[in-house]
Amino acid sequence: MALPSPPLGGLTFSLVGPGRVGSSLACWLVESGASLVEVAGRSEPTARALATRLGGQTAALASLGSENEDLLLIAVSDSALAGVAATLARHPQAKVALHTSGHQSAAVLHPLGPQGTATGSLHPLMAYPDILPAASAAAGSVFAVDGEPEAQQMARRLVTAWSGEAVEIPAESRPLYHLAASLAAGGVVTLLATACNIASSAGLPAAVGRGYLELALGALDQTRGLADPAAAITGPVARGDLETLEIQLRRLREADPERAALVATIARETLRHRQQRGELDSTHEALENFLDAFPRADKGP
Repeated sequence: MALPSPPLGGLTFSLVGPGRVGSSLACWLVESGASLVEVAGRSEPTARALATRLGGQTAALASLGSENEDLLLIAVSDSALAGVAATLARHPQAKVALHTSGHQSAAVLHPLGPQGTATGSLHPLMAYPDILPAASAAAGSVFAVDGEPEAQQMARRLVTAWSGEAVEIPAESRPLYHLAASLAAGGVVTLLATACNIASSAGLPAAVGRGYLELALGALDQTRGLADPAAAITGPVARGDLETLEIQLRRLREADPERAALVATIARETLRHRQQRGELDSTHEALENFLDAFPRADKGP
């Protein structure tokens, strides 16, 4: 009995940007049957290591020409994208070029259009603490796509091969889409770090910080499968417990007014979510009044 063909068998590609995201996607492409041709990056040793690992060659960005390939994957920083696209446009490139930015739309690759390359974007809504070599890491993940039809078709083909879900995010929505993504990842970590700092400033043992991490992981796990994550919000604000919140905020304000203002802002946002869900009752009215009167963050001059 013949083995099934790999989903991306026969596809050829080159990569610009062998960082954590680019290297991960390149590994997934090769695992799914694609062939890596060339890798270009700021660090030649990094590019060479990935090329050796996946059976490709290295190239300088200024000389990279992928015109005989199906895909050019560009995984560089937002600030570098426009310059990289202009440099790549000096030579004919692949049938399709996809960048991995969440903030930028496909339009940033417009220099490649006149030579016949269809341009688009493929942003994995995932965290990359390191290179993720196995395509199974992408299973169930969401990928934001946009661009020309041929480019979107390629992007969706890759996402399907990796058992992910592709969603189109238009250019005008990209800034807020990426801001929200940053809040969901970096913002959550920032809040966890802030909680640990508050505990440390209060002289609490380091073990408490580890406990906060487990608490955060448990809270996030409760949101799985929920249409609205706000349904999993718990704590004094959600319960309308004014006495507890008042004691805590006043104590924090004495020690750290700026962080007290931050916590009060988060409490107001919690109430907003409760209101949207129709879950505010008489127990929350006094709490709302208290938060309305609580000093807000200094807006500066």
